[in-house]
Amino acid sequence: MNLSRNQVEVINLVKKYHNHLALDQINLSVPKGSIFALLGPNGAGKTSLIRILTQIIDADSGSIKFDGENLSPRHLSKIGYLPEERGLYKKMSAIEQLLYLTKLRGLNSSDAKKNLNTWFEKLSISDWKHKKVEDLSKGMQQKLQFIATVVHDPTFIILDEPFTGFDPINAGIIKREIVNFIKEGKTVLLSTHRMESVEELCDHICFINNAKVILQGFKSVIKNKFKHNTFQLTYRGELIPDGNLSDFQIVNKDDKKGTAQIQLLDKTKKNEMIHWLNQKIDIMTFNEDVPSINDIFINLIN
Repeated sequence: MNLSRNQVEVINLVKKYHNHLALDQINLSVPKGSIFALLGPNGAGKTSLIRILTQIIDADSGSIKFDGENLSPRHLSKIGYLPEERGLYKKMSAIEQLLYLTKLRGLNSSDAKKNLNTWFEKLSISDWKHKKVEDLSKGMQQKLQFIATVVHDPTFIILDEPFTGFDPINAGIIKREIVNFIKEGKTVLLSTHRMESVEELCDHICFINNAKVILQGFKSVIKNKFKHNTFQLTYRGELIPDGNLSDFQIVNKDDKKGTAQIQLLDKTKKNEMIHWLNQKIDIMTFNEDVPSINDIFINLIN
């Protein structure tokens, strides 16, 4: 029984293409049962890392642990990979295409048909399974690719831009299944530029830029790290500054609208700030500004 807490551990990974350094001493850990976001601008090294994880290419140096063991070809049956660049045989029917792909995964015909029918029903495309791929919409083809990624019941699922081509309803269906994977004890690595999906789904984040890991950890911890101790409030009354504002300052305010932004200069003085405000105005709402993942991404890359 393997007691590793991490599904994947990447240790000092290096990859070069001729004179281009794609990955420079990459170290990261993907905790089991997490939705782990791998973020970075185009060309940062994300695709190279994913291709090494899926054993499409080899690293020049470093190592990868999969569930506590050295990553090897026998782990491929436990990995599902949805690449950003999709590829389906246009002239085959949906069911023929997926049965062919399940054979490549080593599933017998009976298990393959059973699993595929389950997934066709989950994604509401049972009526389309005998249609040729070329006759399906882009969103339908995306669903086929998703099924091909997970039909063999992998424990580690890598999704590279999984929401491309989906309308909000179908994107929601895929998000529901991603959440279900975690409930089943699986682990998901999500690489995307849709930061709203990262906000909604992910609990761990790793930022890569210029071939290096520049920040990683719990999403909540990272967001707290980038807070500026500013607070938004709505109120009734007139907010008049006085000489007691040495520990906080009013950044902007509008008494007519009853809105204001206040920055706390000393973190230990939050209660004093609230006490001062209560003496001046009737507070209706009071919320701390927390930066979005999109804001943090831009901040880091810039």
